[in-house]
Amino acid sequence: MVTERRIGGAAAGAERHHALNTLALSLLSVVVGIVAGVGAFGFRVLIGFLHNLFFLQDLSWRYDSNLHTPVGPWGHWVVFAPAIGSVLVVFLVKNLAPEAKGHGVPEVMDAVYYKKAVIRPVVALVKSMASALSIGSGGSVGREGPIIQIGAAFASSVGQLARASRWQLATLVAAGGGAGIAATFNTPIGGVLFAVEILMLEISVRTLVPVALATATATYVGRYLLGNHPAFDVPATAANVGAGFALLPAYVLLGCLMALVSAAFIRAIYGAEDLFERFIPERPYLRHAVGMLGVGIIAVLFMRFAGHYYVEGVGYATILDILSGTLNGIFLLLALLALKLLATSLTLGSGASGGVFSPSLFMGATLGAAYGIGLRACLPSLHVNPAAFALAGMAGLVAGATGAALTAIVMIFEMTLDYGVILPLTITAAVSYGLRRVLFAESIYTMKLARRGHYMPQALQANTHLVQHVSDLRLEPVQVMSADDPPDALELSDDAHLPVHVVLLRGEEVVGVIARGWASGHESRLKSASRLAEVARQDFIVIPGDETLVDLLAKMAAFHSSVAVVTSGERTAATAPKTSVAGIVTQAGMAEALAEGMALFGD
Repeated sequence: MVTERRIGGAAAGAERHHALNTLALSLLSVVVGIVAGVGAFGFRVLIGFLHNLFFLQDLSWRYDSNLHTPVGPWGHWVVFAPAIGSVLVVFLVKNLAPEAKGHGVPEVMDAVYYKKAVIRPVVALVKSMASALSIGSGGSVGREGPIIQIGAAFASSVGQLARASRWQLATLVAAGGGAGIAATFNTPIGGVLFAVEILMLEISVRTLVPVALATATATYVGRYLLGNHPAFDVPATAANVGAGFALLPAYVLLGCLMALVSAAFIRAIYGAEDLFERFIPERPYLRHAVGMLGVGIIAVLFMRFAGHYYVEGVGYATILDILSGTLNGIFLLLALLALKLLATSLTLGSGASGGVFSPSLFMGATLGAAYGIGLRACLPSLHVNPAAFALAGMAGLVAGATGAALTAIVMIFEMTLDYGVILPLTITAAVSYGLRRVLFAESIYTMKLARRGHYMPQALQANTHLVQHVSDLRLEPVQVMSADDPPDALELSDDAHLPVHVVLLRGEEVVGVIARGWASGHESRLKSASRLAEVARQDFIVIPGDETLVDLLAKMAAFHSSVAVVTSGERTAATAPKTSVAGIVTQAGMAEALAEGMALFGD
């Protein structure tokens, strides 16, 4: 019998991960959900306080984002409110946490894929303050991106304190992000899907359960603190989408329009960022103040000529006006679309902190409603309801811009709680997402990371090749010799029929591996040794043939091994292989096996 051997010296320096048990991971997920729910409430309170201070000169936290802001004591001088807030935002971001700049989700993705899911604790605090200042002072951004980053940062900190393994830490970060969006919009299923589509490295029972626990907990806490009602109180007539066959082509065309606007939105955000960097370089305070002054001008002009600020803040009041039919002028809707795009680009491009989800909902609703009004005028016999197209437009633009197509469909459904919207939402979101990918490969999230050279995978793939047995790989044949044989017993012939590697045994234990090519180039060292064991390499592991490729990869990485001696037969209860050496797997052999497995996902 050949016993399994691990090299003590190599193992001593290997990194060890402490895997939490299922109960501990579940409890941490619940804690993350509680904090995300409380954080969503606290974040709204902070936004309300700052908004009332900037716009109404009122020291109050009571603020309903579903209602339009009235004209305050500043009158038209409120145009400077966003610029004043920008100074504080830049100070926080520049001096405390540069990661808090922007829309948040890309930084969470970057942490999961490139930083071992490690997020600094200070990010949660700075992101809260910077985003609340951006939104409260009138910036055209949303509150969902910040709460996602806040929840993820807390989850990362808790996971690090609990010494969770890497996959558990990444799962907790995804759970924190999903819980944040679930609590913000009262959409628990949407929160799970957002984590799956955007943040998760793996989809399995062990990862989905913690995410579901966190999002469900966050939703319950959010409902207790914020009330159990949809994010948008959609009237019943709006949910009556009339999804007959005659209207289905109209939703396909709407999806095409949303794809075009999504691509324009992505380009506008990063184009504005490049322009600000080009024309106002290395002066972040001035750059952000100029951008936010532009936002203030747009908002005040809307108040002067249309009666509301419209584009400032999260814009939920405008969305509700559209869904209720209050806002139904096609030219005003198109103007809102264009100027919301401009305001959001100025806000984020100049350096604000806030999300893109709400602006996407806003622009999708305006374009969808305008499209529905135009369709109703052209084809009155179809009885088109513009609010139905506004809902579909919201899903379409979110899907196209963010790449979270399933999230967009389910979240709008959860906001309306009407199953009749599913088919129009699905058609519009699917067409928008697919066409946008053709027009522009990167989403608004992945574009930021691609610009810094951090590319995201386009799909979660079932790596079935990783669970095949080691014995199924191409094993290199070996010659088995005694570790105590003299060096001259080793044949150094160039005969191609001789195995490349020699495995040395001492009794039933593998004690070394010798490559004939190495031995041929070091004959003097062989002659100076008294036995083969003295010149054998020690960077190897022994693994039974019935273990999987993923086990092999993990062990070789943990023990810094370049070759694996594979034994035939099965493991005993003590994990010792029963029979003899079957062959060797080298790093080149593993690379070949991985390449063959990945061919399944090639072009």
